[in-house]
Amino acid sequence: METDLLFTQGVNLPGFASYPLLETQEGRDRLNGYFQDLIDVGKKHDVGVILESPTWVANRDRGKSIGYEPEKLMELNKQAVALMCEARTRMGDLPTVISANVGPRDDAYAPGEQMSADEAEAYHSEQIAALAETDVDLISGYTLAYPAEAIGIVRAAKRFNLPVVIAFTVETDGRLPTGAPLEEAISEVDAATDNYATYFMINCAHPDHFRSTLTDAPWMKRVHGIVANASRCSHAELDEAEELDAGNPSELGKQLAEIRQTFPWVSVLGGCCGTDMRHISNIALATKSQ
Repeated sequence: METDLLFTQGVNLPGFASYPLLETQEGRDRLNGYFQDLIDVGKKHDVGVILESPTWVANRDRGKSIGYEPEKLMELNKQAVALMCEARTRMGDLPTVISANVGPRDDAYAPGEQMSADEAEAYHSEQIAALAETDVDLISGYTLAYPAEAIGIVRAAKRFNLPVVIAFTVETDGRLPTGAPLEEAISEVDAATDNYATYFMINCAHPDHFRSTLTDAPWMKRVHGIVANASRCSHAELDEAEELDAGNPSELGKQLAEIRQTFPWVSVLGGCCGTDMRHISNIALATKSQ
């Protein structure tokens, strides 16, 4: 959503945060339009929809960097879920999941000092506690770069009796930004949390970057989702990009459909950096035509 708003729609996103849009009617209309577009794709292709909240960087440190105090942040987290619940009423009979998006404390691509699992649990509990007061269906930890932060998010979600999904980002070599193999990261989180996470995902990477790491091994059964980049650029290149690299929407749809055909339990598919509704439509079309 953020790259589409920033590059395609020309919306200013300080700190790459979309939650400030909740503060104006124009901004709320943009978010509602995005949710409606997803719902329309779901209806057209008869598939369920996961609505992700615009709260990816709505945590204490990331909010402070653009002038938001914790109390205001927590209120915006709640408003985001309320807006999605309103959108869900337009979905009809198709299943719609309200996902509260929780992002990393630090840069997703180049994390600085890493937290321990205990520190991560304490830090992310503030945001998750606020979300627990809403009608959210699950917590989704996106673009996580190292296992300890993921463990903390899972533990925090468990404290509030909320289902949780963990999405790791990987580099062009299929490894996490810290160098850890995806298999090891997933296994470490599961071992530390008694397999509490509902499932794992890969996000913010092009299929070419991780396809060779997906094998018919037990750990792969824990991966149920891929939210892919349209661009084949590295994260460093994406950080410096001044124009959107939208890649090839049709090709991306076919690549994700191929992964689903090989690993049929991968049932959550979507788009991250560089994608828009063209990509989402092609993903839905390719997977439904298998």
